[in-house]
Amino acid sequence: MLKEFMKTFRGRMMWMGVASVCMAFAIVVQSYFVVTIIQDLFLDGEAFSSILPAVSILIGMLLLRTMFQYIIKESGIKMAQTAKISMREKLLQHFTSQPVTEADKGQSGQKTSLFMDTIDEIDGYFSQYLPQVMQSAGIVLIVWAVIFILNWTSGLIILVSAPFIPIFMMLIGVKTKDKSKEQLSQLAAFSGTFLDTLQGLPTVKLFGQSADQREKIAKDSTNFRDATMGILKVAFTNSLALEFIAMLSIGLIALEIAIRMIIFQNLSFYTGFFVLLLAPELFNQLKQLGSAFHSGRASMGAASRVEETLEEETAPVSWGQEPLEEQKIPELELDRAVFHYEEGDFQLEASSMRVSAYEQVAIIGKTGAGKSTLLYLLAGFLPVKEGAFLINGVPQEKIQKADWFGKIGYLSQQPYIFSGTVRENILLGSQEKQSDETIQEVAAQAGIREWIASLPEGLDTAIGEGGRGLSGGEKQRVAIARTLLKKPQILFFDEPTTGLDIQTEHILQQSLDTLKNKATIITVAHRLHTIRNADKIFLMDQGKIAGEGTHTELYHHNLMYQQMLDTQQGGTES
Repeated sequence: MLKEFMKTFRGRMMWMGVASVCMAFAIVVQSYFVVTIIQDLFLDGEAFSSILPAVSILIGMLLLRTMFQYIIKESGIKMAQTAKISMREKLLQHFTSQPVTEADKGQSGQKTSLFMDTIDEIDGYFSQYLPQVMQSAGIVLIVWAVIFILNWTSGLIILVSAPFIPIFMMLIGVKTKDKSKEQLSQLAAFSGTFLDTLQGLPTVKLFGQSADQREKIAKDSTNFRDATMGILKVAFTNSLALEFIAMLSIGLIALEIAIRMIIFQNLSFYTGFFVLLLAPELFNQLKQLGSAFHSGRASMGAASRVEETLEEETAPVSWGQEPLEEQKIPELELDRAVFHYEEGDFQLEASSMRVSAYEQVAIIGKTGAGKSTLLYLLAGFLPVKEGAFLINGVPQEKIQKADWFGKIGYLSQQPYIFSGTVRENILLGSQEKQSDETIQEVAAQAGIREWIASLPEGLDTAIGEGGRGLSGGEKQRVAIARTLLKKPQILFFDEPTTGLDIQTEHILQQSLDTLKNKATIITVAHRLHTIRNADKIFLMDQGKIAGEGTHTELYHHNLMYQQMLDTQQGGTES
């Protein structure tokens, strides 16, 4: 993956190479004028005014050096930005192109960590490693050539000692890639565990599992800490080794120059000082390259994790060949579909049903009869274990996840309201820019226009996390407005009126009535009076469909339905 990006960035890398060569010449000229100024001012006794041109050129070289270094760094940052955007797009495409049955696999925290932390780790390869490679290559070669011309013995010392830096750098950093990959894996595991615990915190506390969950989080946190410390250990060892080799090499050059100047007296001050100024520049570039190499290896480990994710086999090659038609509302069909959970005794027995476009369908039954399970199958949240689930005659596993979820809406008993404004929560239902008039229109359909108008700041009134400060009916109506704004073709309602008073339920029912003739609606109903006008009612009993028909048909021909209705409404049928 990184090699492919390097091909894409060939033009930028050539530009960085030119800037590197220019920067090397600026360093050499800068050192030359430093030596010239000192020679003229202190050894030859020249007047200060005579060195002003040299000082001006020196300042110019410092500015040029800074400018070329900025160009190299800026090119690296832009490459990193482009690469990260491209990788995130590929990951998003990978996850959204999976079939619907893949939606429930993996932890949200791990996927988020992959999108954020792992991709950010790749930044160093483009913003640090590649720019430093190009910069060091040009500067080291040119500076060494100048040193060799000035004093061949110093050039020979550099030729012998300098290679130890990249050799040692590779020896120490050879495991950095694997260690970085391990660290990111531990971070993803920790993120997944932490988010799962946070989402299920009430359940964890209710069942007294706080201590066990705390130990699990502590274990994942410790593993991440140990992996991070392992990377830091390599980094510190690498820095120490590079500093030691560079210091020793510069010391040898300084000793050689001192011996030639003082004992043999066959080297001038001008040449010796010039070499002593250039040698640290050369070794400084090698040290920076060593540090950048460590970052580059860490980025390679992160890129390896991304590649493994992108190469995961998740479905047949034919997914992308079965997109849903843009305008046609899908027809749904279960053909002897069976589902059972991994744990527990409940099983949805072989069920067959058909939901046509624009139909109003209700699913009813006693608690534990399998109503929500059947709804989740139809919504694509659960995979069929046996039999088939067909969408417009196409098996569910061949439908693109993004395509399917873009056409449906889902409203649960407890819709989540995010911390933010009323406007932001409603706009979650649309990926397009919407006007206030459109938002007010869906708010009116959801029965909350007057409520919004009564708020201190209207649509811009802040709502607490989880909808704190709102009643159950207000949260439901905000969620309905969000759903209406999305304009889905199929709507799934999982007992949205449970726990609401009769008046609020009536308002919500009026809001849902606005969707008739615009979309297919499939509702899990708790109160039977709300589904009298449904086109089809499916009665669930112990994991199987025990009846199907309209309200009138079931009341006259299905004893269980009649008993349920009599229990709720005193036996009056109208």
